[in-house]
This record gives sequence, structure tokens and C-alpha cells, in this order.
Amino acid sequence: MRRALDPALAGWSAVLAFVILGPLAVSGRYLLLRDAVSTPRSFVTDAALGLGGNAARATPQDWLLALGSQVVDGGVLVTALLFVSLVAAGWGFGRCALAVLEAVGRPAGPGAALAAATVGLWNPFVAERLLQGHWSLLAGYAAIGWIVVAGLRLQGRAQLGGFAACLAAGGLTPTGAVFALVAGLVAAPRRWAWLIVLFVCASAPWLYPSLVSGDGVRADPASVAVFAARAEPGLGTLGSLLGLGGIWNRHAVPDGAPWAWTVFLLAVVAGGLWLLRRVLTTAPLGRVALLALAAVVLPALAATVPGRALMEVVVQSVPGSGLLRDGQKWVALAVPLYSVCAAAVVSAVPAAARTAGAVVAVALPVAVLPGMAWGVGGSLAPATYPASWRAVADAVPADRGAVAVLPPGMFRSFEYGPPAPVLDPAPRMLRAPVLQTGELRVGGASIDRVPGAASDAEEALAEGGDRLAGRLAGLGVRWVLVEAVVIDGEPGFPSVPLPGLSLTVDTPDLRLYEVPGPVTSPPGPSSTERGGAWAAHVVWLATLLGGAAVAGAAQRRTPRQS
Repeated sequence: MRRALDPALAGWSAVLAFVILGPLAVSGRYLLLRDAVSTPRSFVTDAALGLGGNAARATPQDWLLALGSQVVDGGVLVTALLFVSLVAAGWGFGRCALAVLEAVGRPAGPGAALAAATVGLWNPFVAERLLQGHWSLLAGYAAIGWIVVAGLRLQGRAQLGGFAACLAAGGLTPTGAVFALVAGLVAAPRRWAWLIVLFVCASAPWLYPSLVSGDGVRADPASVAVFAARAEPGLGTLGSLLGLGGIWNRHAVPDGAPWAWTVFLLAVVAGGLWLLRRVLTTAPLGRVALLALAAVVLPALAATVPGRALMEVVVQSVPGSGLLRDGQKWVALAVPLYSVCAAAVVSAVPAAARTAGAVVAVALPVAVLPGMAWGVGGSLAPATYPASWRAVADAVPADRGAVAVLPPGMFRSFEYGPPAPVLDPAPRMLRAPVLQTGELRVGGASIDRVPGAASDAEEALAEGGDRLAGRLAGLGVRWVLVEAVVIDGEPGFPSVPLPGLSLTVDTPDLRLYEVPGPVTSPPGPSSTERGGAWAAHVVWLATLLGGAAVAGAAQRRTPRQS
């Protein structure tokens, strides 16, 4: 019976995903919004392997896109992965709700599953992460529901295969793997040893470079206050988190009234908890409820003055704990309980009115959060890169030196991009290593700047002078790419003199300068380190594909386990 629901859950989730992505889903062009940068093609550079000198935050995502974009246009690939992640999220939370309710003796039907899927997909968490450009984090979000299903519904090899596939799919980013691990431990605590082993395999692409180079293993303590959960007007921090909102960036919020969604969701959760009060402490529902409580309360506490002070000590002292600083993202772990409550409310409707109740249950989330529709209010408008990028990419080989970029900084605004600042596409567009300081500027604060060649090159470009070419050559810089950006509302090139450099590509959008003479080989990882990084990514891919194959084969042999 559960498998018979899959087409309905998958189909409804696909409809919602298409409405959410809107123009991006039909354009075949490029997602360019804040942290999200899709390009026609990218390359397996040291940065894509997590060895670029900054924290390995985008592994194995960048490696996968670099390989995939050799075959499929990178914009199409990112949109497809995002669409699949959203469909998997709705579908997974629908099945998660059914699995939990069945485990406590409260089986539910199709309408309940559709309501749970809607709450799991159409909510402020998904909207805000899309607006911030955290598209790959949504793969980890989708893994939460599915790993709960694997822990409750599968057994033996099928269960281990399901765990491996969920951890690796979630592990497209580091945080996503942690999402899946925590949810797996809640669903199947007795399998903790296997879960941790598989987590290490799924996290190898970012664990390996962090251990080898030490880059980014300790976060800037100043970032704790910057990335703390934010209070929405009239809701406070706790109320915002209860409603699955409260992202640190106030500009990455969908249009509409946050309080309307929060009131709706709290009514659903309160109703579901009251209906399930007799089995609330029964496993696994009790563990799911405790996880939701922790996922909301702990980020709220971390946003207080004492909480921020404690987090600053933690991120300075514990390697890798920088994953914790963006507190709002952890509310994703409350969604299993929220989806269960939505399903329980629909299941409580009398049988004669259950169809109408299900229709209302799937319509209400959309009605109270209309800002998610059609590209999250149009913000996911696809971008088209000018031909200048291809000209520069063709002119810069992989092995003649590094690239420094102007204007300085990781983010900029382009005439062909959204109004919001976007991450510089150059590191993905070019085969050569692109020097980046890792510096983020949020609300006037500078955080995460990494000392080294990138910072030295940025300083040299700022100072200029007759020695500029020699200083850049000594840092391994062969090329300086100057990008036309929006300055005071008008596109233009930054006015930085570059004496001694030769202009090799001159277009309305980009200018490429070459440093003459011999250039020092840029510092970089050894061939052994690169080999280790490749091996780590292969382990991740084997965990993903092998886990899916094992789970699928075991399921075919035992069709009654659904």
C-alpha cells in the first residue's frame, strides 16, 4: 500500500517543485543568486577538490559539477539536481510521516501523506535557503526524511544501503551529511556504529582536505554573531525558528507575512501533538519530538548573548565546529515532527470529509506563503552570461599561473545578474587557480579572511606602483581579471591602475591582463594531496551509488518491506 502512494507523492512534489523553481525550471539558463553560481562549464581545480586554500565548504558539489558539466551544460545540471532535491524532499517527508505514524500504531492514508509532503516542501526554510543560494543544502534536507524511512522501514542490507545512499546524497555539502547522520541516529539508534562509518565515507571529500591542510577547520569567532538566527518582526527569534524561518540574512526572505505561516504551522503542530498525546513518548515518535525541540530551542539559545559567547569559544577550540554557526539551518531537523503532525491532523478528519480535508491541508500552506511561487517571488530569475566569459576562459590555460581578480572580494553585482550580490563566477569559469581570500562581508563586518597568496595579491593590487608586476609574478600570478560590476547603480570597471601589465582581452564586461616575464609557480597542494582528494571523492561517489544499488537489490528481493 505504501508503495502505491509513491506515484502520488512524487507527482505532487514535482508539481510543487516546478511552481517553486518557476522560470528557472523552463529557461535552461543559469542560477546566479548570492551563494548560488551555476556556469556553462567548470573544471576540476584544486578549489573544486577542496584544496584551494579556503575551507572545503562546497565539496563534493563542485567536483561533481565539474565532471558533469563536461557532458551536460552546467546550468541544466544544477537546475536538474535542484529539482530532484525538492521532489525528493516532499516525497521523503510524506513517507517519513507515514512511517512514524505506522510505527506508533496510527497508520495514515494518502491525504495525510500529501499534507505531510506539502509542509515538508512548501515552507520558509526551503524558500530562504533558495534565496540565499544554498541549493545543494536542500539535498541534505531531502535526505532527512528518507533516512528516517530507511531506519524505520528497512532491515539488514537494505537498511545499510539506504543509510549509505541518504548520507552520501545529503553529503553533497558538509552540513547535509550531518543532517542525515542526526536523523539516522534518531530513527535507528542501535545502528549508530554503521551510521558513523558511512558518515565518514560520505563526508570524505571535506574531511580529507580539512585534515590534510587544516584550511578552514577553525572558523572566525566574529562570524558567530553574523550568522546567528534572526528574529522576524513580531515573532522574536524563537517564534521565527518555530515557523522554520529566521535566516541570518534579512534580504533572503520570501515575500509575505511570516507571522501568518507561523500561526498556521503552530496550529498544525499543536493539533497533531494533541491528537498523538497518548503515543507521544512512544518510540520513534518520542525521539522525533525531542529532535524537533532541540532543533528549535538550541539555535534560539545560541542567538542570545551568552549563547554567542559560548559559540565563539567552541568555534575557536573545536575543529570543524564552524558548521554550527549558521544556527537557523538546524531547524530542518524539526520538519520530521512537523510532517507527522500534518499527517495526523488530516487522519483525524472524519472519513466522509477526509478528501476535502486533504485538499484544504495541501492548499493552506500555499495560501499562507504565496511568496514561494514562481521562482520564490521571481528571485530565481535565470541569468545569461555574456560571451566575454567564454573569451576569457579560452585565453587562460590551466598551467601558466594563477588569476587575481578585481574588484576585490568574493561577491559582486553584475548588470546581467540579480540585484543581490553574487559569488564571483571566475573560480568556476576558469581552468587556472583563481586566488580568493575567503573573506565575507556581512553588515559591514569582515569575516573568514584567510592569509596567504590571495591576500598578498589583493594588497599588491590595491597599492599598485611600478613594482606591481614583479610582486604579482612573485606570488605566482600570471593573469589579472577585471570584471565590470554595478557601481552606484551603473555598470563599470573598477578604476585600479595596473602598470606594467599587458591587456590581452578587452570586452565590455571583462578585461584580462597578463603579467609579463617569468612567473613563480603558484603555491599549491602536492600530487599526493591531490590524489588523496580524488580518492576521497571517489569514496563518496561509491557510497552514493553502491548504497542505492544495495538498497534497491535488497528491496526487490523482499518486496513486502516498503
